[in-house]
Amino acid sequence: MTPFHLAFPVRDLEKTRAFYRDVLGCAIGRSSDTWVDFDLFGHQMSAHLRPDAAAAANDGQVGGKLVPIPHFGVALLMDDWQALADRLEARDDVDWLERPMIRFVGEPGEQATLFIRDPSGNALEFKGFRSLEQVFAH
Repeated sequence: MTPFHLAFPVRDLEKTRAFYRDVLGCAIGRSSDTWVDFDLFGHQMSAHLRPDAAAAANDGQVGGKLVPIPHFGVALLMDDWQALADRLEARDDVDWLERPMIRFVGEPGEQATLFIRDPSGNALEFKGFRSLEQVFAH
């Protein structure tokens, strides 16, 4: 796997650091007064301080449900997705947009999904697949 890199805006670095470390379980990489790197399931995510960053709007549609655009996340194998979903469900401080569910049941690309927001309003989607070959199935 080749790691993906994403730089994204956040309103508060300390709240962001706590969320990605404590809620999502990310290791923290390099940082400065204006940015911090996280290891999100092997991918480099760089949170950059932008106090006026706006939250993503629910203006996209997938499978008849509104979803926030933009959003980002990781496609996981089902066991890893389930462990993350269970960990998030056990917390009372998660900002849920869409609780864990299965989408496209019985169709190519069947997937588990969940949507949450970080403290800056960034929307994250985590998908679970029985096989990663299903990620691009159609």
